[in-house]
Amino acid sequence: MLRLYATVAAGGFRRHATYRVATLAGVFTNTVFGFVLSYTYMALWDARPGLGGYGMGDALAYVWIGQALITVCGLMGGGFEDELIERIRTGDIAVDLYRPADLQAWWFAANLGRSGFQLLGRGIVPMAFGALVFDLTLPSRPWTWLAFVLAVACGSVVGFAVWYLVAMSAFWLLDGQGVVQVAWLSGLFFSGMLLPLNVFPGALGEVARLLPWASMLQVPVDVYLERYTGWGLLRAYGFQLGWAVALLAAGRAVQSVATRKVVVQGG
Repeated sequence: MLRLYATVAAGGFRRHATYRVATLAGVFTNTVFGFVLSYTYMALWDARPGLGGYGMGDALAYVWIGQALITVCGLMGGGFEDELIERIRTGDIAVDLYRPADLQAWWFAANLGRSGFQLLGRGIVPMAFGALVFDLTLPSRPWTWLAFVLAVACGSVVGFAVWYLVAMSAFWLLDGQGVVQVAWLSGLFFSGMLLPLNVFPGALGEVARLLPWASMLQVPVDVYLERYTGWGLLRAYGFQLGWAVALLAAGRAVQSVATRKVVVQGG
């Protein structure tokens, strides 16, 4: 069975690798927005040095890591939910349920391949370009890169779990675009895409840092900036994995209820 899911993941990687023009367009878009946000952050940090506990180089690194992880961690969309929602709407999901594989695990494997390609295709290039143009903070220890990649992987799992739940809502709503838009706006704001969550004031900041979206960007960035060490790093991973387990379990429960609904309807 593991071999099956490995094949699905490899297929997901190859599938997205075929869209070369779309990938180049995505790299260009991320780079342009990286420049816009970089100059905005520079003006803000010039006026408020040390805002959120970040120096200028930290803030610029935050910008470019955010651009690199948009598609990897699904900050503004998982990249698969529209297809899954459409299959639910048209009834093609019945074919998926007949496969000798778990529905959630199948889509998880496919998304794993997609995230892997996006990291290489749309993640590394904008980040490298930003580092060439701006004075970004870089990790002082080589192993930090490995710790960062692990945090990104955990964030990607949380992203999948969030968007899988969003897609499952289509079993009841039929058209899940309303839920998609709410999740999109929530991810844009609570992941820290607009501003680091450390900048959010008072109770808003405390709540935002406890939500699952913090796992997708804020935690990986802080791991990269070496703000977590020792047990603090393990607690950061625990926070990400806790949300991953909770959301995947919720997705499993909703899938179970939805599957019974399909059977009752004769699907």
